Amino acid sequence: MNCRASWCGFSSFLPPFWRQRVIGRELIDRKKRYVIVINHNTVIDIPALYYIPLNFRWVSKREVFKTPFFGQFLLLHGDICIDRGHAAEALEQLVRDGKKWISRGASVAIFPEGTRSKDGEIHRFKAGAFTLAKEAGADILPVVLDGTKTLIKKNLAFNWGNRITVRVLSPVPAERVAALETHELMQEVHERMCTALGEVRNEKLKVKDQK
Repeated sequence: MNCRASWCGFSSFLPPFWRQRVIGRELIDRKKRYVIVINHNTVIDIPALYYIPLNFRWVSKREVFKTPFFGQFLLLHGDICIDRGHAAEALEQLVRDGKKWISRGASVAIFPEGTRSKDGEIHRFKAGAFTLAKEAGADILPVVLDGTKTLIKKNLAFNWGNRITVRVLSPVPAERVAALETHELMQEVHERMCTALGEVRNEKLKVKDQK
């Protein structure tokens, strides 16, 4: 099942509501398998990530698999379901299943914050994604999303002027992943993603001021 194509096909029905911009696509090596880390705001983050040219599986809490449509999609796709209520077992399953998919030629996508951001900022990371990257000997690919939180208004109407930005950052090579302590790696990636998110938002403000 080509899920990236499926999501992009689904989203193609939404313009002009669903406007998107992908920055840094050229930084991706399609021959490599990554642990992709993404900031998390809404369920819209899931289809938005399929604008990057990689085959990947999601890591998600089991509650998401019970969500109509999205849950069935993730289940059919073979994504990794973890129980956050049992942290040790969840980490063990994440690493085990993540390494399995990476060995099969797929990347693995994780929200390192572990839950949605209520204010749109990037909050503290959990160690799972970084532990997997170390165990699997994989590069880390940071991706910043902006605009998914404002795509749909509180009254469930589309925000006509909204644009989703997907910004791909330079990967952290597997050699550096292995060399750094986990907490150092988490801090480095967190700082880079926060900086990138600020840059994306500042650019949007400049464009808005020029209109």
